[in-house]
Amino acid sequence: MKTRSFAFVFALLALTQLSLAQTDLRLWFDTPATNFTQSLPLGNGRLGAMVFGGVNEERIVLNESSLWSGGPQDADRSDAAQYLPEIKRLLLEGKNDEAEKLVYAHFTCQSKGSNRARGKDEPYGSYQVLGNLHLNFPGKTTEATDYKRELNLSDATARVSYEQGGVLFTREVFVSASDEAIIIRLTANKPGAIHFSAALDRPERFATVADGNNGLLMSGQLNNGTDGKGMKYVARLHVQASGGATNVDGNSVRVTNANEAIIFITAATNFRGFAGRQTANELAASANDLQKATAKNFSSLLAAHKSDYEKYFNRVRLTLPTNNETATLPTPARLRAVANGANDPALAALYFQFGRYLLISSSRPGGLPANLQGIWAEEVQAPWNADWHLNINVQMNYWLAENTNLSELHEPLFALIASLQKPGERTAKLYYNARGWVAHVITNLWGFTAPGEGANWGSTSTGAAWLCQHLWDHYLFTRDKEFLKRAYPVMKGSARFYADMLIEEPKNKWLVTALGNSPENAFQMPNGKTAHVAMGPTIDQQLLRYLFDACIEASKTLNTDAEFRKELSEKRARLAPTRIGGDGRVMEWLEEYSEPEPTHRHVSHLWGLYPGAEITPEATPTLAAGARKTLEGRGDISTGWSLAHKLNFWARLGDGNRCNKLLTLLLTPVGFRKEVEGVRFQGGSYDNLFDAHPPFQIDGNFGAAAGIAEMLVQSHNAAIRLLPALPDAWIEGRVTGLRARGGFEIDVVWKHGQLTSATIRSLLGESITIRYGGKELKLKTSKGQSYKLNAELKSTR
Repeated sequence: MKTRSFAFVFALLALTQLSLAQTDLRLWFDTPATNFTQSLPLGNGRLGAMVFGGVNEERIVLNESSLWSGGPQDADRSDAAQYLPEIKRLLLEGKNDEAEKLVYAHFTCQSKGSNRARGKDEPYGSYQVLGNLHLNFPGKTTEATDYKRELNLSDATARVSYEQGGVLFTREVFVSASDEAIIIRLTANKPGAIHFSAALDRPERFATVADGNNGLLMSGQLNNGTDGKGMKYVARLHVQASGGATNVDGNSVRVTNANEAIIFITAATNFRGFAGRQTANELAASANDLQKATAKNFSSLLAAHKSDYEKYFNRVRLTLPTNNETATLPTPARLRAVANGANDPALAALYFQFGRYLLISSSRPGGLPANLQGIWAEEVQAPWNADWHLNINVQMNYWLAENTNLSELHEPLFALIASLQKPGERTAKLYYNARGWVAHVITNLWGFTAPGEGANWGSTSTGAAWLCQHLWDHYLFTRDKEFLKRAYPVMKGSARFYADMLIEEPKNKWLVTALGNSPENAFQMPNGKTAHVAMGPTIDQQLLRYLFDACIEASKTLNTDAEFRKELSEKRARLAPTRIGGDGRVMEWLEEYSEPEPTHRHVSHLWGLYPGAEITPEATPTLAAGARKTLEGRGDISTGWSLAHKLNFWARLGDGNRCNKLLTLLLTPVGFRKEVEGVRFQGGSYDNLFDAHPPFQIDGNFGAAAGIAEMLVQSHNAAIRLLPALPDAWIEGRVTGLRARGGFEIDVVWKHGQLTSATIRSLLGESITIRYGGKELKLKTSKGQSYKLNAELKSTR
């Protein structure tokens, strides 16, 4: 307690230069971008743009969310199941290394390209850049001054301005969901001052031709990994200029002596799959979008864009103390200041809202889910194929969807999950001779559900179980019974598979998965050999407890499947429990193996702490203490997404100051720190706040935003906890609009590190327990009513 008091007094002294003002929701730079991770991301869920803001040459990277190489494939081994009994026998006998050899030989996928960065020209495929828009501004010989490039999260618009040759030039860029177009307006404060040429290209497989007197058409077909005839795509460019002259010159559009110019970009593919626009004719779709957008004036386009975006973004507001010395710095300098020790809580608020902004910009109802890079990529071979990894990454993308009040944006993930049932049923039968459906570690646009290429990472078999957690959690937040009717069969099919594949381990007669990995991690066997394949890793058992419980409760709610419910209840009772090892830490495997990499980026055996909730300081203090010791052993520094995961862990353990330390590490410029011995990866942030694994992976942005919300409000296990992990540095602040399970919306205000008021809005009329500072209130609510509470949890109205 004395340590806490000293820290609090120190924070008070440090905060004398802070003030509580409305957060400035802008990322800004005083130079153009020189690389992708300095550019400004824009998106409407389907179309993406990255604005570099060059003076003499502007480059804008273009993306379309469905643009994948590869195609449908048969990645399953038809004879895999015949080797499973021998693999199980070896695991039961403790011969994991021998079992792993057999998995490598007979229990991986039969295709190439799923591993790391090899998918582009294989059937597995890779998410790819649509292209680049190049704007060249000729004849500019004088240096630009007063340069500024910014992304305003309040209206999802990028702006570039500078003065050159006595003229003030301005560019505005946004990506409209309502008009399905990328819009760029170029203006100057002197008439006839705008001169430029516009061109479209991409690294390969494209042709650009004239499209009328003031437009371009870029089209091509990607490699499907078999006959080369994969997905078709189109991008169209159209220029509307006021004054001057516009004409097509070869494969570029030239504008001279204009007062103003508006550039429209539309795009489409011929993908017709589990989600998306279902456009069989990409040429017609892109032309139709262009015709509709160009019929409107700029003011109408911008107003429609802002209205569409703000209906999501404005639901939540977070205000934290502003450091008056750092708040005015360009974003890269502000990051460096924090890394050097500056206290800048408002930067955390900006980072939180940036995460929400990115989800709004990369995941919309009816569309595809955000991938490893959201929708933004500049390559034709993206890192890890920019696919959907199922052993934490795609799930982390959506951790913020419910609690930061973006529930509808969760829908694309649900569509992906449903799409995996049919291929997953085949994989379940061919590999495990089991009913139901399974997905392993990775998937793509084409429904890949087989194990990965490597036994050391690809034999994790509980990807489907983790995906199904999102279905049940959405129901817990919304209590949408019609949604549950659709989701339950998906959950049931997953549970059916795991109920079939469980085996009894000989020592304690527990039921365990066989086979699996603790994601991407290794252990050292008593014979000194390193292995990865195991039965019953802790994460598997925690996931199955959650999945079985969810199916049991859902079947009761829907009054169905009594026999299946009974089977799950019986098997759930026999699942291997989460245990504490001799060193006081949570055990990662059934046995206490030594660790070849003690600081491994995954901390999968704490799934039950977060995003699960079977480990809590209140209900399971011994396990919570073991979780704390586990995290201390793993250390803080790791990949960007791992830092975000640990932020959520420490929030659940109620340690706000440790959360703030992890936020500081996340906000540290990548490469800023010296290498730490024994730590393979050191993540952080790029200049544009993109999360650095490195390389860029967007999951850390999303996971951190969810974690900041968890620091302020938690709602697992039928209780709302107010300010459960408030750091000393956030001495005062307010948040409005966070969501809680059971259908509640929460506002919280605090000062001097203590709650001053909380408003609970009941959307559904459920009863709930409220907790703060050791106090508890059982609150019966009425639908549509608000309840204002003070620090004593007493009503103030």
